[in-house]
Amino acid sequence: MTLVSTDWLSKNINNVKIIDASWHLVKNRNSIAEYNKEHIENAIFFDLDKNSNQKKYLPHGHFLPLLSDHEKTISEMGILNTDRIIIYCYSDLISSCRAWFQFLYFGHDPKLVSVLNGGMKKWKLESRKVTNLKTKIIPSEYKAKENKNMIRVKSQIDANIKRKEFIVLDARSKNRFLGLESEPRPGIKSGSIEGSKSMPLSEIVNVKDNTFLNEKKLRDIFNSAQINSNKIVMSCGSSVSAASLALAYSLINDDYIPKIYIGSWTEFGKNK
Repeated sequence: MTLVSTDWLSKNINNVKIIDASWHLVKNRNSIAEYNKEHIENAIFFDLDKNSNQKKYLPHGHFLPLLSDHEKTISEMGILNTDRIIIYCYSDLISSCRAWFQFLYFGHDPKLVSVLNGGMKKWKLESRKVTNLKTKIIPSEYKAKENKNMIRVKSQIDANIKRKEFIVLDARSKNRFLGLESEPRPGIKSGSIEGSKSMPLSEIVNVKDNTFLNEKKLRDIFNSAQINSNKIVMSCGSSVSAASLALAYSLINDDYIPKIYIGSWTEFGKNK
C-alpha cells in the first residue's frame, strides 16, 4: 500500500515505524518546533533540509544526500531495513512524499514504505491522539543502495529538450509555470522548462484534508494531460512537491518507477 488511511494507522500504530517529514517553504512555520509541540505517538522526526546534500549550492534545492550520510541518518533514527515505515507530514507541499521517494531511492522495499493519506492535517481534523513526549530511539545499522534511475539531472533535462525522450511534468502553480508569478526564491527567473507540462499539486489533492483524489479522478486528470506512459519525470520548485506527483501517478500506474528531476526549477531557472 503506497497510501494508508488514518484508520489503518490507528489500528497498526504499535506495529510500524512512524516518521514525521514535515517541511515548510514559508518562513513563519518551523517544522521541528511544531513536531516538538505535537506529533503522532512514537513518530521520529526526519529533517528534510539536513537530510539533503549539504554541499550543493542551491538553497532548498533538495539534492539527495550521499549514500553513507543517508545510512548514518536512518541508523540514528533507529530504522531497520525490515521495518514497515509510515511517513506523514503537516505541510501543504505534502513533504511526506519527498521522504517516501528518498527511502525508495535508497533501496527500502517499496512494499514497506507508505505515506499517511492526509497526514497530520487529517489526523487532527479527526481529533486523533497527538503527544509531545520524546520518542525513544534504539540506533540501528541501516544499509542502503542507490536506485540512480529514479533521478534526472540538469544535463539530462537539457538533452531531452531536443531529444524528447520523456515528458517533464511540473507540480508548481499554473501562474508560476507560465511565468506570470515571481518565484519565491531570490535569483530564480520565472517560467518553465521548454516542452514541459503543468500539473499543479493543488489539482490532485483535496484541500480540506490534504488527501489525494481517488484513483478514478487521478486517472482522469493524468489522461486529460495525455500522461499515460512510463517516460514521465516529475519536477517542481525544489523537488518536494514533484514527489507528490510521482506518488499520485504510481497509484494509477503499477509499472511506473518514480522519477524526479532532482534540481527542479530552483536549478534550471537559476539566473546566470
